Amino acid sequence: MNDDQTPTLYEWAGGLPALQRLTQIFYRRVPDDPLLAPLFARMDAHHPRLVALFLAEVFGGPPLYSQEQGGHHAMLMKHVGRHLDETQRARWMALLLECADDAGLPDDPEFRSAFVGYVEWGTRLAVLNSRFDEAPDDHAPMPAWGWGETGGPYRG
Repeated sequence: MNDDQTPTLYEWAGGLPALQRLTQIFYRRVPDDPLLAPLFARMDAHHPRLVALFLAEVFGGPPLYSQEQGGHHAMLMKHVGRHLDETQRARWMALLLECADDAGLPDDPEFRSAFVGYVEWGTRLAVLNSRFDEAPDDHAPMPAWGWGETGGPYRG
């Protein structure tokens, strides 16, 4: 828990077990989704775990994704050249939110607002980076998402 006794989003969500439950449920449903299935047709079996580690780190958990995969830049690289579109982004987000309910993530308004805020921001960033055919020169630190506001307009 942080200094002011307010739990991180990671702690409030239920830690890594809750986020792994979320990603396992989500990626079990992806093959049955006509819009998302082609995007993940060659998905590595470890993908759900890595996405859970990434979310955990963003939400204030341990930096396991950075230690194992190389941080935010490594995640950006997974989207380069994929040419994702708004329909795919919106479906990914909608399915993830459905799965959040089924995974038993907290449903209080404050948590869900922060969770949806990150998913909205993160999926839009993924679409932007997917338009690049080469690695973007972006070595930004891992996002640190909390309970508050984002802090102003995007200045990519």
